[in-house]
Amino acid sequence: MIPEPPFALLAELTHRCPLQCPYCSNPLDLERAANEMTAGEWRNAIRQAADLGCMQIHFSGGEPTARPDLEALVAEAAVAGLYTNLITSGVLCDRARLEGLAAAGLEHVQLSFQGATAPIADRIGGYAGGHEKKMSFAGHVRATGLPLTANFVVHRQNVHQLDAMIDMAVEMGAERIEIANVQYYGWALKNRAALMPSRDQLDKMTVSVLAARERLKGVLVIDFVVPDYYARRPKACMGGWGRRFLNISPSGKVLPCHAAESITTLAFDNVREKPLADIWLNGSAFQAFRGTDWMPEPCRSCDRQEMDWGGCRCQAFAITGDAAQTDPACALSKDHDRLVATALQDAQSEDDFVYRNFRSAKALPAL
Repeated sequence: MIPEPPFALLAELTHRCPLQCPYCSNPLDLERAANEMTAGEWRNAIRQAADLGCMQIHFSGGEPTARPDLEALVAEAAVAGLYTNLITSGVLCDRARLEGLAAAGLEHVQLSFQGATAPIADRIGGYAGGHEKKMSFAGHVRATGLPLTANFVVHRQNVHQLDAMIDMAVEMGAERIEIANVQYYGWALKNRAALMPSRDQLDKMTVSVLAARERLKGVLVIDFVVPDYYARRPKACMGGWGRRFLNISPSGKVLPCHAAESITTLAFDNVREKPLADIWLNGSAFQAFRGTDWMPEPCRSCDRQEMDWGGCRCQAFAITGDAAQTDPACALSKDHDRLVATALQDAQSEDDFVYRNFRSAKALPAL
């Protein structure tokens, strides 16, 4: 099939980050600064993405403000006509720099939070004083006049603060929040036993979200991402593999999604070596699960195949060792009961965090 142009590019500028969140979707083998693309290489990639038909660019990492050339990259994207969004922890950026980014063409900020109070948030992020800096940065965003989305990644160790997180978002003037249960790839898979919520916690947070949506209608848009391990139908991950989104890693690898490197059986082309359009149209990793021809049963005969597009390939690989298997989040998968049993078991665990940093990565345990 000939794909439509990608809608958005996730530009992972660096894996460097002062926070050490144990649920980070970055690969365990973090990219060193010496291997990062240069500003010139990123500007070239941004122009190629715009020429390919991308409408949006999301600057991410790691922590994208660790790059001193971020302003130049934002300006390049703005000149190319891309809508620019900064996905940040906020702890390295003061008001003067934020104003410089806005002057360069930044149009939106997505700010991550690890909890509603400093003791909880700073322990989860592994960064003392981080929560206070985030709250200060949120004020800078609003003072600068940029739209603000607050991103709350929730799990067993902070979900008791969910109502307080929602109230905090209202108080800081966020226009949208994303309440995202941890998705178990990368560092989150390594820390799954320390993060998995119980079924009772999930039920309670669902009630809280529905009540908040009703209470705050017209004030705050609330997106809610549930944990796949308790689902009965898979999500349409990234709108379908290789259909609407692409990701470029710090070293230039072009990925169908931000966690695709966890599928160790795939090879990924590099924008340093091949044109982005060629990779999008013909790259073997993008072709692997694009469309529906690759699907096994029961996906192949399912009337939802062009709704969920087979679910998450990274999750299928993590649980079954085969990225072409039916997503175990689907109740029709032969591995679904094992997925649910894993969730129930992990929700009872008392494991400590393995923090995300350049020293902590070790081989994942067998599933």
